[in-house]
Amino acid sequence: MTTETTTASLANEYFQIKRHGDMAVIIPSPEVEHLPDTVVNTAAQMVLAPLKSDPPTHLIIDLTGVRYFGSAFITFLLRCHLPVKQQGGELVLAGVNPRIRELLKTTALDTLWALYSTRREAMDALGGSD
Repeated sequence: MTTETTTASLANEYFQIKRHGDMAVIIPSPEVEHLPDTVVNTAAQMVLAPLKSDPPTHLIIDLTGVRYFGSAFITFLLRCHLPVKQQGGELVLAGVNPRIRELLKTTALDTLWALYSTRREAMDALGGSD
């Protein structure tokens, strides 16, 4: 198995991307909580590649399955934010539990991204549909 194949399977294993017209939803697996930073960074590069080549207007990160994350995942979120913002769009977070809300509040990132309890709420707020 080549490094490229391994990296692609890492991205597919830990992140799902669903397109809904001009909106994209990234769904990280609960396992991202336990991945080494280097693996998160590598998988994140693979996830971001199609978003850079065909940028969505809006991006929802659905954190329903994630209980907590560290600095590498925060870096991933910021890297997702930039291309969407350059397109004049918005990145929002859905399925945010109280622990992640507290982390985002502590880092002041809750002022950068809107937080929604569910993916449906986030899609409705951005004017999309399932």
